[in-house]
Amino acid sequence: ETKELKAPMPGLVLSVEVTPGKEVTKDQPLLILEAMKMENVIKSPREGVIAKVNVQKGQAVEKNELLIAFE
Repeated sequence: ETKELKAPMPGLVLSVEVTPGKEVTKDQPLLILEAMKMENVIKSPREGVIAKVNVQKGQAVEKNELLIAFE
């Protein structure tokens, strides 16, 4: 089971759609990452509960940087 969601590419966090403690379903949008002038919707890999959100709106992230952790 996936415990961590990492950035698939370097980019800029445009929005964060979830907060810690929130229950999510598989494929639910968790955040929007802008990379190479394109908006990429980062979706949940599984059902679960968000344990921690490691990024905030406006933050630049590197590839494989931890974005969200699941309980």
